[in-house]
Amino acid sequence: MLDRLILALSFLTRLPTPALARTPVAGDLGRSAAWFPLVGLILGGLLAGALYGLRLIFEPWLAATLVVALWAALTGGLHLDGLADCGDALLPALTRERRLQILTDPRLGTFGVLTLSLLILLKIATVAALPEAGLVPLAIAPVIGRWLAVIAGKLPLAKNAGLGEDFAAGLTPAVIAFAALLPIGVLALGVLGDLRVLVALLVAHLAALAGAAISRERLGGMGGDMLGAIIEVSELVILLTFAARWPA
Repeated sequence: MLDRLILALSFLTRLPTPALARTPVAGDLGRSAAWFPLVGLILGGLLAGALYGLRLIFEPWLAATLVVALWAALTGGLHLDGLADCGDALLPALTRERRLQILTDPRLGTFGVLTLSLLILLKIATVAALPEAGLVPLAIAPVIGRWLAVIAGKLPLAKNAGLGEDFAAGLTPAVIAFAALLPIGVLALGVLGDLRVLVALLVAHLAALAGAAISRERLGGMGGDMLGAIIEVSELVILLTFAARWPA
């Protein structure tokens, strides 16, 4: 179990981790997904703490920009890369075969640059718009984003799914059930009185569902890049939900 936590941390973040006791084998990445929401909570806690401290020093927009930069640094841009690749593959009018080829191309195209730029700008704007005491969304967004990647990983795979295939191989019902514990805790937080949490959870799951449907239609199934895109988009819609103007 400890090895799987270390693998999850080393895969999803650039935080220093101990060496693994053994070399990972096929399916280990999927089995480590039991810890993905916990890794998300670690990331969220670091980001919320950073935002709190930076707001004491800088204006909201500068603090938000620094937090989003830290966000990308902590994850190594892993999910941003997947999002950009999906932008290049899914947005233009192309054949399915050409879309799949683009996902294996390391070069970044116009649609990828546009998708990546818009997401980063929206993340900065939403973090800047969060209430002064509103650190909850930063704490829970990475948790739910990684939970959605876990459940999306069990959907049918596209041809040449790459990393997604190894990920899906280890996603057993027990792994998914363990990964669900933290999201259930977030759900309980909403049930206990914060309506915004419930709305954010609903919107994030709908966004992931829409992404999965688009991936199935245009690629024939899921892949590693699409899982990264789902994480990024679901995090953004959670932030947007909390940044919206709610009735008093």
